[in-house]
Amino acid sequence: MPAKVFYTDSQSRSHEESNLAKVARLCDALNFKKFIKKNELTAVKLHFGEYGNDTHLNPTLVRQVINKITAAGGKPFLTDTTTLYSGSRHNAVDHLQTAYLQGFAPSVVAAPVVIADGLFGDNDVPVRINCKHFKEVHIATEISKAPSLVVLSHFKGHQMAGFGGAIKNLAMGGASVRGKREQHATHVSVNEDTCIGCGKCVRA
Repeated sequence: MPAKVFYTDSQSRSHEESNLAKVARLCDALNFKKFIKKNELTAVKLHFGEYGNDTHLNPTLVRQVINKITAAGGKPFLTDTTTLYSGSRHNAVDHLQTAYLQGFAPSVVAAPVVIADGLFGDNDVPVRINCKHFKEVHIATEISKAPSLVVLSHFKGHQMAGFGGAIKNLAMGGASVRGKREQHATHVSVNEDTCIGCGKCVRA
């Protein structure tokens, strides 16, 4: 059965429906009460963006989703994981500070922020998936244990993944540092007929 897709023009004009109202209406169409139980902790997975980046979701739009989750009886919190690369989200403290500076402070979005894989990105649980490339993946503990999950994805052109933001938001963004490292790992095979034993591949 094909997925149902909702679309609206992102332009907002004073005489028409605002983008805030559009997000609220989308949440109504999704009917959060169908999958969020009363007083259930609800993870809202999104990407806060590196410090100074402006392509992340607008925090005031995110707040509309938070308001609807709360109205449905849930207890929402915003969450993401630390990055494998060094930057403004490489550990939980810097990541929290970045989230707040990008506008995702609890006073703005009406929900706390929880970095799902711990202080240094090593808080994870193994999850069996039995797929082609992985039989098991390492998912951030707080994402794995959240009773319910709402995913907010921005998307952008990505040189390897096309709509990178949406595809990576859970696959890479839900993984701990170990899980990200496993996904990025290069598996080297040796052609014994042409190998001269120089050792460059080992050093690389």
